[in-house]
Amino acid sequence: MVARDDAKIKVRKNGPYLVSGSVPLIEETTLRGEDGMPTEWSKTRDYPEQEAYSLCRCGSSKNAPFCDMTHLDIGFEGREKAPRDNYIERSQLFSGPGLDMRDRVDICARAQFCQRSGGVWKLVQGSADPSKGSKAIEIIGQCSAGRLVAYDKQGSAIEPQFQRLISVTQDPGRRISGPLWVKGGIPVESADGFTYEIRNRATLCRCGRSKIHPFCDGTHLGDGFNDGTLRI
Repeated sequence: MVARDDAKIKVRKNGPYLVSGSVPLIEETTLRGEDGMPTEWSKTRDYPEQEAYSLCRCGSSKNAPFCDMTHLDIGFEGREKAPRDNYIERSQLFSGPGLDMRDRVDICARAQFCQRSGGVWKLVQGSADPSKGSKAIEIIGQCSAGRLVAYDKQGSAIEPQFQRLISVTQDPGRRISGPLWVKGGIPVESADGFTYEIRNRATLCRCGRSKIHPFCDGTHLGDGFNDGTLRI
């Protein structure tokens, strides 16, 4: 299934994410090496194809990742507090000899890929070496939240090529369920009709406790979020 051109994600007030436009839904799991650091994302499930569906935002659904209306029973308040400016305005530039990188800390989903190979910041600093530059680009592209973005020295973003889909992320190595990874530039529309900056990579909160709803801020990690489907 390929997402339609009119695909979008609508945030419902104090409710779920309403996904329309035949957006594929999969599960992706973090694989970790002997040192405990993540190495790659692995697709572990394809969900049935649907033209439209609702994904849980409160973190309490018994039918995760889908909404089962539990948000009504628990009185979920999912007020959107995410900044409405763009990535460039809120990110910091790190310049290396062969590669630049921007970093926007507030949207970090704590996926931890950036700590591979001694840390991506050191790789950018050493990017005069083409092998380090290539490794940095690979690792930056694994940043599900899009906190990190690589740029060539002409200022053009270097992004992985993603089809439009949504990944339900899981991290069995840390015994946590992660956010929804939105790929390929699917528009996310707020409850009041505002369309957030469209990005190739973004993560949406599904534990219900992010301080920058609808986006993930890594709170699920400290809270030990488990959606009930995590296989350990």
